[in-house]
Amino acid sequence: MHYDSIIIGGGPAGASAAAVLAEYGHRVLVLERDKYPRYRIGESLIPFTYAPLERIGMIPRMRASPFTKKYSVLFVQPDGKASQPFYFFNRYDRDTVAQTWQVTRAEFDVMMLDNAREKGAEVREETNVKRLLMDGGRVIGVEAVDKAGISQEIRAPITLDCTGKEAFAANKFGWREPDPFLNKIAVWTYYKGSKREPGIDEGQTTVAFVPHKGWFWHIPQHDDMVSVGVVAEGKYLTRGGVKNPRDIFHREVGENQWIKEHLSQGESTGQYWVTSEYSRHSRHCAGPGLLLLGDAFAFLDPVFSSGVMLALKSGVLAGDAIHEGLLAGDLSPGRFAAYGAHMREGVENMRKLVYAFYDEKFSFKDVIMKYPDAGGLITDCLSGDVNRDFSQLWTWIGEFATLPDDLPYGEPLAA
Repeated sequence: MHYDSIIIGGGPAGASAAAVLAEYGHRVLVLERDKYPRYRIGESLIPFTYAPLERIGMIPRMRASPFTKKYSVLFVQPDGKASQPFYFFNRYDRDTVAQTWQVTRAEFDVMMLDNAREKGAEVREETNVKRLLMDGGRVIGVEAVDKAGISQEIRAPITLDCTGKEAFAANKFGWREPDPFLNKIAVWTYYKGSKREPGIDEGQTTVAFVPHKGWFWHIPQHDDMVSVGVVAEGKYLTRGGVKNPRDIFHREVGENQWIKEHLSQGESTGQYWVTSEYSRHSRHCAGPGLLLLGDAFAFLDPVFSSGVMLALKSGVLAGDAIHEGLLAGDLSPGRFAAYGAHMREGVENMRKLVYAFYDEKFSFKDVIMKYPDAGGLITDCLSGDVNRDFSQLWTWIGEFATLPDDLPYGEPLAA
């Protein structure tokens, strides 16, 4: 069987690219290592996921789903003092962009992959890609092993790396680079029956601060579950020699009175996860026969829940760019320069806001008190409207925090 494209990984980036390409009528093969449904973190969608979800036909499915509706974000100081909720509908259309969802990824990712299947993509689960097939410096396909242990070489004019933080291709080619500053640790669990806010605030994401610019996420989900975790520097979380994830988590609960109150009822499911949230970037977005999407291209600190939005956006943009390349008979790396620049622009804008957030001297309130117009721009960036000129905002925020220069990454590798 000849394929027009091979997609490694069936998460949000891979499933959205597969849906776009299949809808155009191209022969798409998705190779997914796991059997769905499978667990993933990354559960809070932001408003500007709406456009890519709409593009691939997912909005009716989302509206019919049990996922908790999300209208706002709340920030809470360690003493429990909360900001006013940042309601998205104060800036965007209440019936579309301004209402998003808190998802469970096991269910959401199944919905996404089923959507790609229905549009004509072939999906093989429990199939592990062992290596990229090369012809000189060009990727010409993959070697994959199915659940029966049978190995097969599969070829296509372009392969999409949608392997998430694993970053299969970027690691193979030595393109993966750490962020100079963003190197946190996360510890999290799930609570059932804990305290929730009433009415429209039930589904809000809460970012609750602990000392040394650490923070909790509190994400209400359906079935009376809450995803709750703490992110901070490893040396802070393990102070005093504490290494057990459960002990780390519950010690930090006492560092924020809002979190302590909300978790005072209900109980943990008993399982605790730990991961490094080290931000990583690929030096290149593409090489001959290869294109990188989602977290495989750039993984950014999760404080503003940008990961799924960037994955979906990259999937749609990549699908369109590959379609045009297939029609033109040209899938050379240079054809994806605009894709790489667009994605890096979004990453860099969000990255500046993340750096400001972690600056010990910074608060959004201080910026908005001095520059009231900054409030709307901050909301836009936090909501995922990241591909626009924020130079005025960075000038204002630069008075309160040290912002990073753009990283020199994202251009395609020359053929």
